[in-house]
Amino acid sequence: MSSWLLAQVVVEQLLEAGVRDVVLSPGSRSAALAIALRRADERGELRLHVRIDERSAGFIALGIAKVDGRPVAIATTSGTAVGNLMPAVMEANHAGVPLVVLSADRPVSMINSGANQTTDQAGLFGAQVRAAARLASSNGEPDGWRFQLRRALALAAGTRTRNPGPVQVNLAFDVPLLPTDEKPSPAQPLAVTPAVSGTSRLELPVGARTVVLAGDAPVALGRRARVLAQAANLPLLAEPSSNARSGDRAIATYRLLLDKADLGGRIERVIVFGRPTLSRPVSRLLARRDVEVVLVADQATWVDPGFSARAVVDAVDLAPGDPHWTNQWLTGDQTLQIKIEMARREIDEGGRLDGGRLAELVVDRVGDGALVLGSSNPIRDADLAAIGDGAPRVYANRGLAGIDGTISTAIGVHLGLGEPVTALMGDLTFLHDVGGLWLGRLERPPLVRIVVASDAGGSIFHTLEQGGPEHADDFERVFGTPHDVDPAQVAVAYGWQVASVTDTSELASRLLVPVQGPEALVVPISRDDRRAWAERLASL
Repeated sequence: MSSWLLAQVVVEQLLEAGVRDVVLSPGSRSAALAIALRRADERGELRLHVRIDERSAGFIALGIAKVDGRPVAIATTSGTAVGNLMPAVMEANHAGVPLVVLSADRPVSMINSGANQTTDQAGLFGAQVRAAARLASSNGEPDGWRFQLRRALALAAGTRTRNPGPVQVNLAFDVPLLPTDEKPSPAQPLAVTPAVSGTSRLELPVGARTVVLAGDAPVALGRRARVLAQAANLPLLAEPSSNARSGDRAIATYRLLLDKADLGGRIERVIVFGRPTLSRPVSRLLARRDVEVVLVADQATWVDPGFSARAVVDAVDLAPGDPHWTNQWLTGDQTLQIKIEMARREIDEGGRLDGGRLAELVVDRVGDGALVLGSSNPIRDADLAAIGDGAPRVYANRGLAGIDGTISTAIGVHLGLGEPVTALMGDLTFLHDVGGLWLGRLERPPLVRIVVASDAGGSIFHTLEQGGPEHADDFERVFGTPHDVDPAQVAVAYGWQVASVTDTSELASRLLVPVQGPEALVVPISRDDRRAWAERLASL
């Protein structure tokens, strides 16, 4: 047996399982697999994407897999290369995204020998993966390798479990690491069919004052939330990445209205789709014991932020309720949007942009295109944006809600969709993933437009407890983290087309121009009035 034989079997099984995209971070120990993948790409059997930064590569794979839920593989060499995938694997675990980590390794006999790039990396991801398999080129034979690979790939896809997520396949490659004349024996076919079970539907009685709450969700699940709200004539409280935030039942300012006694305070039932974790008013609602919470889950697992759910089902049936209840929400939403716009005009100085105006412009101009939202303030600003006729397909890393890999995720979403993508993020989120800006000369330039809300620091902390005036002495260094890095210069250094935009009209015009390639719009804004604006919103 040889490393080349094992590499061929790995590629064979990726193709059999329907994997069509592989992201590779090159290295020595993964040489056989890298060559096998390149040749499969040359034959048109899969698409190979090469990146030098493993952390970026992991999030590119994550972004591709987010689009249609098909497993995407990420291949690395041994040692620290594998550890750099941990953030993407953790996000994939909590978001239910199918990733296949192909971690090249040295033979077991080399562990603890002091050899370069050698550590005990099998099982490195622990509880973050659905399964961990170990294969060695010096041990076993093709049919045994196929069994392990088929099982791991099925677990990644959630074929039998309805619980997709990341898996690790650790591949111990022994020398020689380059192609030989060996070819694997023909594979016996194996059909892995989805587990069949009856769809659980819950028929809910009419009468309770009900809202549909949609948290972060794939496009298909978000559409179901929107259809239910429309059919049952219910207020739709939809986060930006729910893919449900459209239609004439969607409440743009729901986050603020939830704290109103005559609206949020009168809710008796919440039907939840997706992962609602964006705001504290939502968390408070879900924690109320006087509210019936019904979770609609599209997978075997579910989240329950308030620990108060009374049912977990595949779908619900509900006849239309009292139109007066929904009309109250719609009227309150319209009134509050007018108040917010008036408050913005009071502080608007000659077209000056703030975070809220920036997010609203981006959401509006993207229309029904694809949008990636960074964590922290940008997604929260989008959560108050007006709801127009067109709604973008929105992607965000809300499994763990970190700022890791947002640029790379946006590139992955573009690669998965095959169409232009706009990404809105803060400057710290941008700087956290500058490795994602790297584009090799032999790779296809992505059609991605990054819009950077550049406020020279961590503006979200201004709105939290530590942003209060009593903590001013501590705040700036350990929370505000001010810096003098110009995101525009960073992007230029990586070869991206860059423009700095300072006023509303110019930004609106630039956002209407089709995305031509890798480009960045850097928008300087201030974070000095973040806390005051949050308090003003609460007072409205």
